[in-house]
Amino acid sequence: MTVYPVTERFAAEIGDVDLSKPLSSKDRAEIEAAFNRYSVLVFPDQHLSTDQHLDFARNFGPLETTIHAARKDAKLRVRPEIADVSNLDAGESIWGKESRKRMFEMGNRMWHTDSSFRRLPAKASLLYARSIPPVGGQTEFADMRAAYDALADETKQRLRGLVAEHAIMYSRKKLGFTDFSDEENQTLPPVPQALVRRHAGSGRMGLYLASHAGRIFGMKEEEGQALLQQLIEHATQRQFVYTHRWCVHDLVMWDNRCTMHRGKAYGDLRWPRDMQRATVSDVAPTCEQEGIADPAAA
Repeated sequence: MTVYPVTERFAAEIGDVDLSKPLSSKDRAEIEAAFNRYSVLVFPDQHLSTDQHLDFARNFGPLETTIHAARKDAKLRVRPEIADVSNLDAGESIWGKESRKRMFEMGNRMWHTDSSFRRLPAKASLLYARSIPPVGGQTEFADMRAAYDALADETKQRLRGLVAEHAIMYSRKKLGFTDFSDEENQTLPPVPQALVRRHAGSGRMGLYLASHAGRIFGMKEEEGQALLQQLIEHATQRQFVYTHRWCVHDLVMWDNRCTMHRGKAYGDLRWPRDMQRATVSDVAPTCEQEGIADPAAA
């Protein structure tokens, strides 16, 4: 297996490994080491069935179930262990301009961290490109460890121990989307997440942010929202961002514990884009990992 870094400490391409086959213990250890160092790993030209995609993901932890399965009336195009990040409906047709799925998925164009709205958030996401549009649709990744390192010492001190409240409803409401069922509201209530966390694989500190964050406990709502926006703007400066231009059969694996990402626009009413994501859960809630008391329980 070969590792080709994009920069010294963020994003790398991985060659000479076939993910359709079971990993050797050596390859698995080398991928984990590269993942902990570079946060974003690109595996070009991988030809994977859904089972092979999921089997590779399971090397890194238990799989999540898509949030869309929370609705009893959901018509899933793919298996529930896969997050369907496509513009296709259950009949494989391009979605309509006013479709609920299109309105919901527009939230992916905001800077976010996968599953920060779950009490047990995501460790890793593994997105596989089955078809892509001819232009547009890139994915941008922000290095939250480097962004934390660049903060002034007094700012770092101020942020340690702070907890934000995250919910999928917060990010969607920013876009005017409020069409959530009672099932979704009950299944996906707001959850607390540490604003700064230590990355278990490297020991480095990093910011933990997302458009899903709605407020900071212990702060006035306006003050907390202003701080979150300020931090997101800081963390997404060009020097912290890698932009991935997709090719068919790319698999990109990223670390949700220390990155944010967003999808760029494309002609979603014109060209099919079939992107499927397996998501691996983290080991514990972030407050528990950081030894912070849950302010929501106080």
